[in-house]
Amino acid sequence: MPSLIPSAERRARLRAVLRECDSVVVGYSGGVDSVFLAKLCLDELGSDRVLAVTGRSASIASWSKQSAREVAGRFNIPWLEVDTEELSDPRYAANPSNRCYFCKTELWDRLRAVARERGLRTVLDGSNADDVGDHRPGAVAAREHGVRSPLLETGITKREIRGWSREMGLPTWDQPASPCLASRLPYGVAVTPRRLREVEAAEEALREMGFREVRVRHHDPVARIELPAAERSLLLDREASVREAVRAAGFSRVVVDLHGYRRGALNEGLASPELVQLGGVPSGVAGSN
Repeated sequence: MPSLIPSAERRARLRAVLRECDSVVVGYSGGVDSVFLAKLCLDELGSDRVLAVTGRSASIASWSKQSAREVAGRFNIPWLEVDTEELSDPRYAANPSNRCYFCKTELWDRLRAVARERGLRTVLDGSNADDVGDHRPGAVAAREHGVRSPLLETGITKREIRGWSREMGLPTWDQPASPCLASRLPYGVAVTPRRLREVEAAEEALREMGFREVRVRHHDPVARIELPAAERSLLLDREASVREAVRAAGFSRVVVDLHGYRRGALNEGLASPELVQLGGVPSGVAGSN
């Protein structure tokens, strides 16, 4: 089984890479990777040479912004929010398969400007070794902007980041992934403030009910809920409340994907026999395998 934490040699290598960067602006979403990287930069470089920067837009969920703010305050990480305007870019709003390229181009433009204004030398992101080979058009934008990825450069995996984060006492060590809200829209469906608000409202309501890792995929006007198998019993207990909350967010139909949560599911259609509608079907069907 792979180690839960990196070897002492790779830890030393990562710290050496951070020292090479000299002074840094960290793209800081409030997620597992960026929180870990920002805290390690703070420990290695000191507060006068580190600034964690969070992009603020309708594409970013409120709970991600809250996590970024709270963790920065708790660990005294110098932190700044900047507005990003990716929704004003028609190339992004059209939601092509390389949508992330346009979003990250906007973000890195802003962060490079902050770095110049503050006299900080290097812009960093939290990409890690597990991101290699994934469909990541945003990584192209990072390379074009000279953004460095120390975790990727030193081969640190997500599992190791979680283990090391736990050792450091970071509350994000076991936090579920939380990509931008636009990732809930199938490619080709326009990214609009309304659709983003509907997804956010639905997911926020489900989080308040106790669902920990949930996705509400937006198939206008249908909501497709994805949950890990471990949370299906909670769905059965609260089926009526789930249906009511998601409809209140702006959807007319609510279906549950029996395949559960998995990456890349936004590309799948609604014709699958593995989808069941909440309401009008026996509750046991919604939880079957």
